[in-house]
Amino acid sequence: MELQGSITINGKKYEKGDTIPWTSVYPFFLLHMGMFGGSGFFMAYADDGPPLFFLYLHGGFACLIYLLFYVTMFGVDRVRWMFINAALGLFGIYAQIDWILSFFGKHARDYSVFVHFIPFFYYVLYTFLLHQMVLDIFKARSDEQRRRRIDLAYIVVSVLVYGAIWMAHRQGG
Repeated sequence: MELQGSITINGKKYEKGDTIPWTSVYPFFLLHMGMFGGSGFFMAYADDGPPLFFLYLHGGFACLIYLLFYVTMFGVDRVRWMFINAALGLFGIYAQIDWILSFFGKHARDYSVFVHFIPFFYYVLYTFLLHQMVLDIFKARSDEQRRRRIDLAYIVVSVLVYGAIWMAHRQGG
């Protein structure tokens, strides 16, 4: 992965344009964000969860830090793609959050849109990271034609998975 800004990882400074092995980035961020996103999810949807202010303070600060890392690592253009992906994925996010909440006897519609913001934002950050990892695994970042195919496949697979979850959940599955 070619950096779009400067960053220090494990005491080593990398400058804009330097290449970092994807194995130095994705495992850490997937685990770290999974833990923070998971805690944000459980706090947001807990029966007696923390006040909304704390939820936004805890999750909002972390999301801002991740966003800064993303701009440094992936660049503004790819982060813009993240928000395009988010707009396309709201259906999927809602379907999956509703599906996960069903395991706890709850529904997404039981909560205010303000409660959903932090878990949804974590979801956007996490799926963006997965998409970037797929681009790097298939060496599609610098190959325009390959990147377009990966982007299209990512969208098609996402819509199929989200649709299947939504349909199964609606049919009582």
